[in-house]
Amino acid sequence: MSDLLGYRRANETWGVRNHVLVMPAQAAASTAAEQLAAAIPGAVAVTHQWDGDRDDRDALLVQRTLAGFCANPNVASVLIVGITDTDRALAENVASRGCETEFVALADHGGTLRAVDAARPIVASLVTNARRLRREPMPISALVLGLECGGSDALSGITANPALGIASDLLVAGGGTSILAEVPELVGAETLLAARAVTPEVGRRVIAVVHQFEQAVRALGVDVRGAQPAPGNIEGGLSTIEEKALGAAKKGGEAPVAGVLEYAQAPPATGLYIMDTPGHDIEQMVAMVAGGCQLVAFTTGRGTPTGSAIAPCLKIATNSTVFERMDGDIDLDAGAILDGRETVQSMGQRIYDTILTVATGTLTSSERRGHREFALPPQLN
Repeated sequence: MSDLLGYRRANETWGVRNHVLVMPAQAAASTAAEQLAAAIPGAVAVTHQWDGDRDDRDALLVQRTLAGFCANPNVASVLIVGITDTDRALAENVASRGCETEFVALADHGGTLRAVDAARPIVASLVTNARRLRREPMPISALVLGLECGGSDALSGITANPALGIASDLLVAGGGTSILAEVPELVGAETLLAARAVTPEVGRRVIAVVHQFEQAVRALGVDVRGAQPAPGNIEGGLSTIEEKALGAAKKGGEAPVAGVLEYAQAPPATGLYIMDTPGHDIEQMVAMVAGGCQLVAFTTGRGTPTGSAIAPCLKIATNSTVFERMDGDIDLDAGAILDGRETVQSMGQRIYDTILTVATGTLTSSERRGHREFALPPQLN
């Protein structure tokens, strides 16, 4: 399959979904956002726990993440729900990125109930307008794929991750973009990734971003390289941090590393990028989607059931036991490599073909199950 159909946005990006998003600017507006989305079929909402102010040390990161998430190409339009008019800055940020944006403040309407009443026709109008949009031929070069793994086991680096790496290479070779995240899970593999950098400076940045994470954790009294994998990883058969890292890095295939991105930063060009994110599944998925990923491919050996409100998440099991046990939660069984039904190469091609099918409208298991997890990252410094 080579033809894609997507939604062309006014800012020349392309969406593979066509959501109307309701986003709270502060945690206290989350209830209003949820009520609005529940009242208007076709709208979706996320909630979060951010309740800081502009002087908070995390404010810039949070604002970049929320704005990037709202302006993802899969979003046709967004309503920002604020507490007071000072939250309008988020709406202005989103609008500056080329996304149709509306704003309502609870304080302007005397609280949650009246604000919901006032905003309901706004959301309904946004949904009506979004439904008028139609898919049209979309270039492969416009597709940005997030590469994620969660609940890794001893087979992750043998089946699903290398197969996903082949799919990523096919996308990059076709002119598209992949983002490899989870810096904590690259500890021990950074030199191999740096060796594939397009320039020496990018290679140094790959090494630096991993070492910066190590230094931040060491300041808390933890030696990452001397530590063991998470308990779930150990139960899955992994023995060392390096073993886990080498398997996790395989999701990035063999393509040259074009650059290193900050959390929730959009790639400046096409190719394979590394994004500086924590290892927490939901936080890294939010970062990649906020950075422009329209679709995420998620390998799992333990069956992590995670999704996104606005981006389809393609789940790939590393083993057939998890695939069969979690029927309906996982899309593809890379365990077929073990019993000879597939090779790593053929599974990679299958994943790539499925990515294109999903991008053109086929729902993933996480979408059918209604997974809409959202979390903002904690800071280590």
